[in-house]
Amino acid sequence: MDMQFSLDQINQRAWNSRDASREFQRSKSWIDPGEKAAFEQIAEECRDQPLLDIGIGAGRTIPLMMQTSSDYTGIDYTAKLLEHARTRYPNLALHHMDARDMSGLPSDHFALTAFSCNGIDCVNYEDRVLILKEMFRVTRPGGVVWFSSHNRDGSGFQDSISNLMPRLTLNPLRFGWRTLRMLRTLPLASYNYARHARFHRNYEGYSIKTAAAHYFGILIVYTTLAEQRRQLESLGFVVEAVFGCGDGKRVYSDAQTSDASWLHFIARKPEQPVQ
Repeated sequence: MDMQFSLDQINQRAWNSRDASREFQRSKSWIDPGEKAAFEQIAEECRDQPLLDIGIGAGRTIPLMMQTSSDYTGIDYTAKLLEHARTRYPNLALHHMDARDMSGLPSDHFALTAFSCNGIDCVNYEDRVLILKEMFRVTRPGGVVWFSSHNRDGSGFQDSISNLMPRLTLNPLRFGWRTLRMLRTLPLASYNYARHARFHRNYEGYSIKTAAAHYFGILIVYTTLAEQRRQLESLGFVVEAVFGCGDGKRVYSDAQTSDASWLHFIARKPEQPVQ
């Protein structure tokens, strides 16, 4: 089976599940301190400027980004999730669109182009490049691109079925609840993990592996800090800042690695083309 077809088919099935709809509609704030810190880093320069929000799902990021600007455009490639967002925000420009081809949007326009919640990890590596090229195209010269990505050097890369086993506690009621929850989730998670494990691949700088989210229902790219910086620079971006998800602290430019489960990258499109 073609790897790109595998990632698209598997991940679209997860995004269209009841679990995803329930989770994405429930989420209403920043997913982690790093996301909040990254946005605060760029919010003021983007105030009242055109913003593009990629992978909006059910609309979690809409009110967060619109605190900075009402000139807002959102897109998502999962029609079911997008309808939830349109129901909640009927007067906004929300489009059914794949980030690999945003030809319906103008070039050199947006002050900020964002792709939150590690959404860029859900396609293969070649299409990841297409997305970043499209993000570069639609961003105005001097504008900012911001996205998050799973870190191959983080603890999340080691997730396996054993993570579902109930943690020991001296409180018997709590342990009983954890055991019941494990018994409820383990069959589906085990099935998904076994089905997706055949697609696991390791390459220099990145890997493809099933992730724990949605009962191990998604197959994603994990990249290293160094590789993601290299990729951005190769496409013409200037990497300005990186934040770790867990503590929201900045990962400085001399760092070669990080143990954060995922990282938030802020990169700038130069005012003038890089010679």
